[in-house]
Amino acid sequence: MVDAKQKSRKPASNKSEAAFIRQVGAKETRKLRAQRKAVQTVWMGFGMMGLVGWSVAIPTLLGTALGIWLDKRYPGIHSWTLSLLMIGLFVGCLNAWYWVAKENRATEEELEEPRNGVSGKGRQANGRDRDE
Repeated sequence: MVDAKQKSRKPASNKSEAAFIRQVGAKETRKLRAQRKAVQTVWMGFGMMGLVGWSVAIPTLLGTALGIWLDKRYPGIHSWTLSLLMIGLFVGCLNAWYWVAKENRATEEELEEPRNGVSGKGRQANGRDRDE
């Protein structure tokens, strides 16, 4: 009689053990990923600041330079320099917004992976391929 009770309990414990193992594995994966990215995050932040800065500065400077050249070649009532400086600044801000939004989407996708049960290259958190 004891053997029959133990047999009926084994599947339940196996299911709970498998769920526990999956949960521990997912937590371990997240912790290892966080440890690897901790150093990268600081440098990625500095890199993003540089990218945003240059993506605003370059169009602004190009607009200003073109405006100065046009003011010297074709003087008029309105300043080409100020007009093209503002246009360059606007284009630079749009460019910076694009890069920040792109990085934000990439970061959100990385954070969503473990929640969706997908970790890495086409595998679910339980180690099986998605197609199975």
